[in-house]
Formats: sequence, C-alpha cells, structure tokens
Amino acid sequence: NFAAKKILYNMEWLINLFTSTESVAHIALLYALVIAIGVLLGKVKFGGIALGVTFVLFAGIAAGHFNFTAPTPILTFVQDFGLILFVFMIGLQVGPGFFESFREGGVKLNILACSIILLNILVMFACYYIFFDTQDPKNLPMLVGTLYGAVTNTPGLGAANEALGSVFSNDAPPIANGYACAYPLGVVGIIGATILIRYICKVKLAKEEKDLEAHESSNPSAKPYLMHLSVENAYLAGHTILEIHEFMKRDFVFSRILRNGELIFPQSKTVLEQGDKVFCVCAEADAEAIVAFVGPKIEVPEFTKQESKGQMVSKRILVTKSEINGKTLAKMHFSSVYGVNVTRVTRQGMDIFASSNLALQVGDRIMVVGDEASVNRVASLVGNAIKRLDHPNIATIFIGIMLGILFGSIPFAVPNIPVPMKLGIAGGPLIIAILIGRFGYHFHLVTYTTTSANLMLREVGLVLFLSSVGIKAGANFMNTVVAGDGIMYVVCGFLITVIPILIVGTIARLKYKFNYFTIMGMIAGSYTDPPALAYANSVCSKEAPAVGYSTVYPLTMFLRIFTAQMIIIFFCG
Repeated sequence: NFAAKKILYNMEWLINLFTSTESVAHIALLYALVIAIGVLLGKVKFGGIALGVTFVLFAGIAAGHFNFTAPTPILTFVQDFGLILFVFMIGLQVGPGFFESFREGGVKLNILACSIILLNILVMFACYYIFFDTQDPKNLPMLVGTLYGAVTNTPGLGAANEALGSVFSNDAPPIANGYACAYPLGVVGIIGATILIRYICKVKLAKEEKDLEAHESSNPSAKPYLMHLSVENAYLAGHTILEIHEFMKRDFVFSRILRNGELIFPQSKTVLEQGDKVFCVCAEADAEAIVAFVGPKIEVPEFTKQESKGQMVSKRILVTKSEINGKTLAKMHFSSVYGVNVTRVTRQGMDIFASSNLALQVGDRIMVVGDEASVNRVASLVGNAIKRLDHPNIATIFIGIMLGILFGSIPFAVPNIPVPMKLGIAGGPLIIAILIGRFGYHFHLVTYTTTSANLMLREVGLVLFLSSVGIKAGANFMNTVVAGDGIMYVVCGFLITVIPILIVGTIARLKYKFNYFTIMGMIAGSYTDPPALAYANSVCSKEAPAVGYSTVYPLTMFLRIFTAQMIIIFFCG
C-alpha cells in the first residue's frame, strides 16, 4: 500500500496535468493531443479515401466525450480566432482570381455551381419537412450542420455556428454533430456521384482527352507568344515602333532587332526598316494579325549567335520591393529610362503577356531583355532578393483581420427580421480578404504570401477551429448519434450530397456540352472538396479539372459561408 501511495504521489503532477482544466499547460496539452492525433489519423485511407485534417473534429469529439476538456470561454475564443484566421487566408488566396473567374466560360460554370448550392439547400429543407419534427426549434440548425458536412465545407459550419450565437443566446444545438455524421459519406458521395454521371451521359474518357487537345489547339489564349518575323511591309519603313503600336491597336513587344548582322535593342522611338528581322512577343490571340501586318515568321539563328557574344541578355527578375507593388509597366518606363524591354511576367506559375497596363505585384517574375548592365540596374530597382519573400507580410494580414471584424460587426436591418443582421467573424473577414487580395496593391498593401505560408496559416486556423468545436460537441455526441437522429442525419446528408450533383452534372453535360473533366473540376470546386479534385486529376492528364475547380471555387466558398449565416438568421430565428 505504501509503495502504491508513493507511486500515486509521484504521479500526481501528471494526473493534475490531465485533469486541472484551468491550467494553461492542460489547455495546451489538450489542443496538442487532439490536433496531433486528428492529423495523423486523417492520413489513414479508408477505401482509398482519407478524411484529411477534418479528422481533427472527430479527435476533438472523442476528447470531449471522455471529459478531456477546457473552460468553455477558452474553447470559444480559440474556436473563433481559428475561424477568423482560416477564412481570411482563404479570401486572400482566392481574391486575385475572384472577379476574373467570371470571364469567358466562367460565367456558365459559376451559374452551374450556384445551382448546386441552391439545390443543396433545397434538398436540406425537403429532408427537414419530410423526416423531422418542424415544431422542434433545434432540428433545423442540426440539419444545417448536416448540410455542411454533406458538402464537406468547414468554413460554412463555422459561419453557421457563429450565427447561432445571435439566435440561441443559451443552449445552442451542437450542429457539429450533424456535420460529423454527414462528412465521411459526403466525401465518398461526391466522387461516387461524379463517376455515376459518366455512365448516365455515356462518357468515354479517351474521347474527352482528345476533345481537350483539339480545343486547346484551336483556342488561343492570352499567354505570351514568341516569334521571329521579317519586316516586309513597306509601309512600316520609316515609322517608329510607337507609331506602329498606335496604328495596329495591338499590344506587342519587339525585344530585339537584327539589322545588317547587328543586334539592336529597340525602344519606342526606334525606326523600323524594311528587311529588319525582329523578335516579337505578344498575346497568342494577336499573333496572326501581327504576322499579317509585319511579315512572315522566319528562323533566325543569327539572333542566338549575336546573343552568345554578350551583346544582350535575357533574365528573369523577381519583384520583391514593396514600393513596386501596384505600379504598371507603363509607369515604370523600363524601355525609355532603363533601356530594357519586359516581354512577359510569371505570376503564381502562370505566364502573362507584359502589356503596358499590367500592374506588377510582389512575387512576380519579369522577363527582362537588354544589355547586361541595364538588366542589372532593373534587378536592383525591383529587388530581385528572394529572401525578402521568405518573410510573411504580417501587417497586411492583421490589418485585414481588423477591418474584416469591423466590417462583419456592422448591423443592418432587414424587413421582417427582428434582429439586425451582421456578416459576423466569418463573412466580414472573408469579404475584406477577397478585396485586399484583389485591390490591396492600390493602397500599397503587400498581399504576397508564399503558398506554403498561406497554407500553414490556414491549416493552423482550421485545426484550432475544428478541435474546439469537436471538444465542445463531444459531451453530447453519442446521445445524438445513438439515442438521437444520427442515422437520419447520415441518410439526409447523403441525399444532400448526391442529388444536386446528378441533376446539375447531367445538365452541364447534355445541355451545355461541357467537357466531362471540366464538370468534374466544377463539382469538386462547388463542394470545395480537394479529394474530389485529386480524383479528377488522377484520371485526366490535362488541366481541365483544375481549371474548372479554380473557376468556381472563389464564388462557391463565399456563397457557402454567406448562405450558412442567412439560413440560420432567416429560418432559425
């Protein structure tokens, strides 16, 4: 007995660490264990599919079920701060492409994605009126949690959870339980329904690949196009490059001219002569018109020979100075002042033609052509210091979060709604982040964040949110699943997942004739579901799934968060 008491006495510090819920060490240990276990288990594949970081929610539920918890105010603060960080970094990521996603075929894809969102909500309400007691005020909020599990959208769960605070001042229903019930089958259902569309529409994957190749070859994009031309149009002789620009109304760059065996670096006032050989960079869609006006394409090995003599160099330079952020190429006067030409810009892995009105952003790589000394001067001007990009722009992030919280806290009255509406800590930061990501450079806000840094902050925010929600919901989870309506939430979640995909996916294929791989990406983006995109990429060698996903993802993410709050405030109040 004495030995046992001594062991217990010596182990008292460890027991207190796990049971003293008020201590900082206990709270830190709780989050560390829940997040570590959840992330590790999330990598385990079930039937070839892993639940990913969302498994942190289930680890939190398990901890809460066994009363391994923390004070509610602490859990609530960590949950809300994690949500703010998560949605803000999402907004900052999608902001640059948010408005551009509506161009060209993106309008139709976004309309189809919006249709999926609307159908998800309609199926949820149908399940509510068919299967549940509408007199119980907690049933609809629980189905909202089920909805966001079915569409695998965690930010929407966070927005709905936050909006519940304005509707249920006390004893808010644990909607994370509905989310947890529906999520696993939601991931499987999205991929399964996408496969089913292939058989419904009798799609042949090999044919879809060939159609993509044919479309790419016949549809010139705005990416840079490089070519050597011989100046044979007699009209051009004696005219400056600037005059030719104004006459043609096309954007192009003559980066080099070969005249009588001599390599010339052209500027806007350079006069062309008939017989000149020029190296031209333009938008691919303009190439045919420029060839027709200037002269035919040619092979000019002399360019390479002259460049090898050191007369001229081409160099990619990294924009790292914050004072360059937002300045257009025209305002930089690279050609007239520094004696170099900028032919193209690489941004987030994509080559962009260097038009005069293109605004530079920190993180861009610009292709500069000129003599070595001039190119080096431009490199010093724009920075070209990769170490600068290793430091995240913390000020921009927290300025944005501050503005987002202020914006989300503004109350605005809606007719027939007794409580003023607010965008809250989910909607406000999301909208501000999108606007900063797209227009921040106008206010000299450097929004550049490396992909890894953005992902790290997003994941930290997400796991803090999920673990807090899970720990709080864990105490009632078993009662909800076993003694309550858990099985019904699973069934309803599956219907919410599958029905809209089958309807909209079939319409997209049969009526609008979208390529099947584009439809796969659109569906994955509509459900903001990376596993579905990963599956689409595994069966397609082209970029169509990724393009479809990125086209609808920004608007979808915004609507998922926004509609979550609207449903709670309008229908659960």
